Amino acid sequence: MQNQTSPLILSFGAADPAGATGVQADLAAFSALSCTGLAVTTALLIGDSARVEDLQDIDPDWVADQARVVLEDMTMAAFKVGGITNVEQVAAVAEILSDYPDAPLILDPFSSRLPSLSDDDAEELLTAIRQLLVPQATLLMLSQVELGRLAETWREPGDGGENEDTLESDVEHLLALGCEFVLVTGTPAGSPHGENAAPNTLANTLFGADGVISHDAWQHLAGPFIGAGGTLSAALTAFMARGADVPEAVAAAQEYTVGALAHAQRYGMGKFVPNRFFHLQSAADMQ
Repeated sequence: MQNQTSPLILSFGAADPAGATGVQADLAAFSALSCTGLAVTTALLIGDSARVEDLQDIDPDWVADQARVVLEDMTMAAFKVGGITNVEQVAAVAEILSDYPDAPLILDPFSSRLPSLSDDDAEELLTAIRQLLVPQATLLMLSQVELGRLAETWREPGDGGENEDTLESDVEHLLALGCEFVLVTGTPAGSPHGENAAPNTLANTLFGADGVISHDAWQHLAGPFIGAGGTLSAALTAFMARGADVPEAVAAAQEYTVGALAHAQRYGMGKFVPNRFFHLQSAADMQ
């Protein structure tokens, strides 16, 4: 026997019975990338590979206790925060993570397929995430649409709109809060604004303190997929837990995610689920 040698990662998120999103999906990606995952469950979902029918919140004290017991026993190489369902959970998770500022934190608050909240509840939740978790994040990952939704919590009425600088100004606002990097996914390829975009391609743009760090275009795969974004953020977390810096982790995680989507599987009558172990299976097939 030997002591633990692979990096440990603690993931906060919902428990998805289909294993397509949430903590089960994170643990699979971590394992595929030579890390050991541990999970703090924030919600129990009822759903299949097509849709979520219902959700049960986990009491915020239970969320905190799950994390603290594990953290008193083990040292984490990185943290990932996915779906959180209410303001009290945000406060509990933020308080815990504040004790571990040296470990990378990947924040992907839209990664779980949580049912839509009312407009008031959603704004309150997103405001809490912006105020309490974004300042602690090493990297915040969200789509261009999700960025716009988050930005509604600080923009004045009438701000934004068609101004081509809106995306950059929204990212600058988040970076000014203390977040080190922002990865905006699913933008048109070409420039970060989408000019001269190649057909049927999408891009992921990484921003840091000095502006755009990378703008990577990828061929759009038809799908439909479930769990694609969560696969990317989990892979990012794993590569950073293994010591990669953020640009290296983003590049490697994108390559891994494209492979997982290219080998995705349909479990039932719903959407395609990324095959997080595709590279291991491909190697086995070659032997």
